[in-house]
Amino acid sequence: MCTGKCSRFVGLSLIPLSLVCMVANALLLVPQGKTNWTNVSNLSLQVWLMAGFVGGGLMVLCPGIAAVRAGGKGCCGVGCCGNRCRMLRSIFSSAFGVLGAIYCLSVSGAGLRIGPICLINGQWEYHFKDTEGSYLLNHTLWDLCVEPPGVVSWNVTLFSLLVAASCLEVVLCGIQLVNATLGVFCGDCRKKEVGHTTPHPLLGGLNCPTALTF
Repeated sequence: MCTGKCSRFVGLSLIPLSLVCMVANALLLVPQGKTNWTNVSNLSLQVWLMAGFVGGGLMVLCPGIAAVRAGGKGCCGVGCCGNRCRMLRSIFSSAFGVLGAIYCLSVSGAGLRIGPICLINGQWEYHFKDTEGSYLLNHTLWDLCVEPPGVVSWNVTLFSLLVAASCLEVVLCGIQLVNATLGVFCGDCRKKEVGHTTPHPLLGGLNCPTALTF
């Protein structure tokens, strides 16, 4: 696969993943879709660190857009300085994306291991913190949380989604790092073929190419 096509594929994959992370983080702030418990004392620290919104979201969205642009077919898209410059920008933005995805993965993994803050026996605490993540396999413990209702399954589902998405983001950003580096040094393997020419209606008798295929 050419570096340009690979960049476009990676970028178009990173953009929806980043949006998934932002939506998942937003849902973590509203257990069961309600704002009754949206405050510092009722939600875990891992939720407020905004790893999905900032790390797996915005910090990956920018590399995704940069990768799409690097793989574009603009006037400087093939075999020229413009394409190599976009690939160079994509290298730095992909490295930035790797950091964001790792941040999201680390915080989300901690959120799964520690568990949510919930009300049990009249106390708001991290009641599953000492289980070292074993509560994930014991669903009977999940029902012990009185408030927010169903918060354990809510957190487990969304943090698991963030872990999966951020793992994919790390892989894709890593691929784009290598791909963009090759694009800077080797260029894009897509070749330009000029098709037949026809007079441009706004330029009088000047002939302009009607097709560029890559």
